[in-house]
Amino acid sequence: MMRKGSFFRELPILVALAIIVSLFIKSFLVQFFFIPSGSMENTLQINDRVAVNRIPFLHDNIERGDVIVFRDPAGWLADPDESSGNRVIGAIKDGLVLVGIVPNPAKQYLVKRVIGVAGDQVIAKDKVLTINGEKTQEPYIFAGNTPSDTDFNVTVPAGKVWVMGDHRGASGDSRVHQDDINNGMVPVEKITGQAFAVIWPLNRLGVISSHDPLAKK
Repeated sequence: MMRKGSFFRELPILVALAIIVSLFIKSFLVQFFFIPSGSMENTLQINDRVAVNRIPFLHDNIERGDVIVFRDPAGWLADPDESSGNRVIGAIKDGLVLVGIVPNPAKQYLVKRVIGVAGDQVIAKDKVLTINGEKTQEPYIFAGNTPSDTDFNVTVPAGKVWVMGDHRGASGDSRVHQDDINNGMVPVEKITGQAFAVIWPLNRLGVISSHDPLAKK
């Protein structure tokens, strides 16, 4: 029989263990992210929460069609507003960041689909997209959008990927950042992981599928 008060003496240990487990999961397995924009519609909706696979070996296995979350590679996003008018809310947010429920606001992230990997030649011309000379098949593109309204011709170097949003008409992706230090590419080391599931809201619960744009079906 548990002695009176023993639970309360053990509670700090249990809380510490829970935090350690959460930090381990955040660092090596899964992290959760909030979708703030419509750049990946209809695959992802504004306010979706997604689970991201952070298994270390994943970075060596990024493939065309994967939906990835990555750190801002070269100033793609505006500086975050880290101010908070409420210290209590700020402390709660800090705790959620610590255990990986929300991402660090000082580290800005984006979510896009991988269209080109190392060695791929990706060309958009007259609203037609090709990879290594093959026309793409992209059923995930937002209804009414074309594969790209912007013409470009790029070859993806080693250690980088070319990314585009599924909502091509509303995505600030590799196409519009070709003048940055990476020529619009995302360095592999900036990739946090592969988004594999929508976990909230419940009516959107489901798997986020990869789809190779060169797949025949």
